[in-house]
Amino acid sequence: MTFNELNLIEPILRALGEEGYTTPTPIQQQAIPQVLEGHDLLGVAQTGTGKTAAFSVPILQILHRTAEAQKGQGPRGRVRCLVLTPTRELAIQIGESFKAYGRHLPHLRSSVIFGGVGQNPQVQALQRGVEILVATPGRLLDLMNQGYVNLQHLEVFVLDEADRMLDMGFIHDIKRILPKLPAGRQSLFFSATMPNVIKELSATILRPNPVQVAVTPVSSTADTVTQSVFLVDKNDKPALLRHVLKDPAIKRVLVFTRTKHGANKVTETLEKAQITAEAIHGNKSQNHRQRALSNFKAGTTRVLVATDIAARGIDVDELTHVINYEVPNEPETYVHRIGRTGRAGAFGTAFTFVEDEERAYLQDIQKLIRKQLDVDKDHPYSTNSVAPVSLTGNERIIRPKGPAGRPARDGRSGGGSGSGQGRGGAPRAASSSQGTGNRGEQRGGGRPAAAGSAGGERRSSRPWQAGRGGGADGGSRRSS
Repeated sequence: MTFNELNLIEPILRALGEEGYTTPTPIQQQAIPQVLEGHDLLGVAQTGTGKTAAFSVPILQILHRTAEAQKGQGPRGRVRCLVLTPTRELAIQIGESFKAYGRHLPHLRSSVIFGGVGQNPQVQALQRGVEILVATPGRLLDLMNQGYVNLQHLEVFVLDEADRMLDMGFIHDIKRILPKLPAGRQSLFFSATMPNVIKELSATILRPNPVQVAVTPVSSTADTVTQSVFLVDKNDKPALLRHVLKDPAIKRVLVFTRTKHGANKVTETLEKAQITAEAIHGNKSQNHRQRALSNFKAGTTRVLVATDIAARGIDVDELTHVINYEVPNEPETYVHRIGRTGRAGAFGTAFTFVEDEERAYLQDIQKLIRKQLDVDKDHPYSTNSVAPVSLTGNERIIRPKGPAGRPARDGRSGGGSGSGQGRGGAPRAASSSQGTGNRGEQRGGGRPAAAGSAGGERRSSRPWQAGRGGGADGGSRRSS
């Protein structure tokens, strides 16, 4: 199938061709026709599947046709489409996609708003008029409360990365936004995972019986990615990383840590070894994050060290290697991490450094992906003090305590809005000094907690009764 077979209008097809896109990905094949027909849609898709084009392309066509039918008599300059997304990087990427695919549609203007930067340029863009608005929840609420954003004319609403929204503590902001949306809108809901709390959230946003599309379950990893494990003592991880990076074939690598402090520490270690590296996480300024990402894409920075939340939205061509310097404590996060490489049929490599306290996490990962990961012993830091983890064995591995561990499951209600306890009883970070719109990584980073478990946002049996309107205003190259 080609994009020509999806009943897209010529200006969009021309833009896709100029971007080098010829063959739609599976989610684009499934979603685009349904969105064009006006259906609400529930999409389960992980990063790298072409999800952004799956909703942005048909939205552009819908808005263009409406504008053409009204012949300039409609509400030009008013927000007709809202896309909510959790991070600044992902918001910028989605905004760039709308501009690229809609470059030949003169009546549609788009803008991106997010926290961590001054609001004046964003306010000026809104005052000039935009039809498509991509936003992070905190900054959107700020500007709505100041009277700069009016959603009464909204036709299409997209909630992207819903599971990450919940992880980052944005659910309360979303609850405040939903009643401001017109009841007659079309809604599209995307999440990489679909636990019960996310299903409940989708039910408050989508009309009954939405079309459901699902591609590449989160429990799978691409066959094009070679995965291996390095068993190593904790103190030897810095030396092992330097050793691995001696390989000149590793020209561009994304290194993952669990914490912002860990990302800074790894970057400092690499810089001392004369290896060009930059860190990207929520404590970095927006300008620094964009500069670091630009340098990485250009190849002037060889190593980008990132936390999981900051890495959402990073889409870099020719990324050959991902290194899990610290093993994620949620197995689904591993799948997302290594999905940064091996895209669009290209080959990639994923290395995972496992110390003794991380064996439980490796066990979870292997169970999720149903695969025994090979252990690479061909390095000078191989150790017998860290035992291999068998996929088929019944070994009961004790999980580590403290911030790196999983949330307690003792039946108490956790949550809150930025205070209290996070994972493993560790204090949750205070609100960002950069304001509501820059909440980046201030909240817990694990999977959404089930009902009654600590660390979750759930406060009642139906936590999202803000509802749908509820009486209120209410190809050959894969695209991003």
